[in-house]
Amino acid sequence: MANAFDVLVIGSGPGGYVCALRAAQLGMTVACAEKRETLGGTCLNIGCIPSKALLQSSENFAEAAHAFADHGVMVEGVRLDLARMQARKAEVVAANVKGVEYLFNKNKVTWLKGAARIVAPGRIEVGGTEYAAKHIVLATGSESTPLPGVAVDEKRIVTSTGALELSAVPAHLVVIGAGYIGLELGSVWRRLGAKVTVVEFLDRILPGMDAEVAKSFQRVLTKQGFAFRLSTKVLAAQASDSGVSLTVQRTSGGAEESVTADAVLVAVGRRAYTAGVGLAEAGVALDERGRIVIDAHYATNVAGIYAIGDAVSGPMLAHKAEDEGVALAELLAGQAGHVNYGVIPGVVYTWPEVASVGETEEALKAAGTEYTVGKFPFTANGRARAMGATEGFVKILADKATDRILGAHILGPDAGTLIAELALAMEFGASPDDVARTCHAHPTLSEAVKEAALAAEGRALHI
Repeated sequence: MANAFDVLVIGSGPGGYVCALRAAQLGMTVACAEKRETLGGTCLNIGCIPSKALLQSSENFAEAAHAFADHGVMVEGVRLDLARMQARKAEVVAANVKGVEYLFNKNKVTWLKGAARIVAPGRIEVGGTEYAAKHIVLATGSESTPLPGVAVDEKRIVTSTGALELSAVPAHLVVIGAGYIGLELGSVWRRLGAKVTVVEFLDRILPGMDAEVAKSFQRVLTKQGFAFRLSTKVLAAQASDSGVSLTVQRTSGGAEESVTADAVLVAVGRRAYTAGVGLAEAGVALDERGRIVIDAHYATNVAGIYAIGDAVSGPMLAHKAEDEGVALAELLAGQAGHVNYGVIPGVVYTWPEVASVGETEEALKAAGTEYTVGKFPFTANGRARAMGATEGFVKILADKATDRILGAHILGPDAGTLIAELALAMEFGASPDDVARTCHAHPTLSEAVKEAALAAEGRALHI
């Protein structure tokens, strides 16, 4: 039957398209349904990739305007061409989504264009045509979580989607939420000249990250010009042609205050997107947060239907979804697919970057685990000094009894790249001594990782 497949994936984001590719590599017939006009999902189209393009461009602008002189590179009359910057971002996105289309063609994955809906066990409908599949994979992703009293129009009051498309630099941008998305996009517009105020309900930024790292990072961002209003809730927002008026209040109570802004970014988190796929009709169970309930092998309560990525529990990260997609494809092929959820890194792509893998100090203390700490500052790293990027440090946490690395946290240049070494070390059950005795090239930023590992053993050399 021409419309029958071994695997039919709904959603072509990082989880969905990678699952489809791996299933095809393993010899299965595969189709992937996507309601967007382009492949790649939120990440490639309106998330990870365009935000990193703007982060890189805005960092280049800030360097040219403020930092090049320290290197003896004299640049005068630096000006911003935001339209060109946005056009470059679009070019980067286009290249990436075309790349996924190429991979589909190469691996003979059928692209079903249109919104998909489950109509019966083993059957879905896309654009009026029904398709059969032995296995249906839900990779429907997530959407921005709304905030009561704050109506998004994607013009003055925006989600991450609108924040990537602003046609002018706002004089004052208020960011509601001090998580990854808010701090990254706030960083973009701060570098380009906006005054940025971050309003956060909790008493700290980056909830879930190691508290010492988050506190140090807040100091770095404050030096960059960010203003923070922590322990503060937003009660309402009123947009007009001239801007937005926010009503805020301390979480402890007290008088309400008014804050005016040219634009407001709502970045209070994301929620699973499961609407319109026919889950209720198919009887697929959801949890109390609207996420699809799965077992250890990504199977839902309905036979033949599976789910991965942001639509299920766990960190909403593209690489987590990818790993789940690969694991599920391998399980469907009779292999032993597996994801180690204890070593999934998280990265904030500001500058400096913040990266984390494994346990935080707070979690270890709460669990009663005895641990050792090894830290090393980038101020004592030769390459960081040469780069002029000495803010931050590497922090390694190890089990005092077994000496295994339990967590690692980095605030500093290229932290997102440096964390990979420690994630790999944790995957193989390494100790700080294993990392320290591995020869690291000099002069590199990775030497800070080695020195932190040495510090965990009580024998750092360069501090």
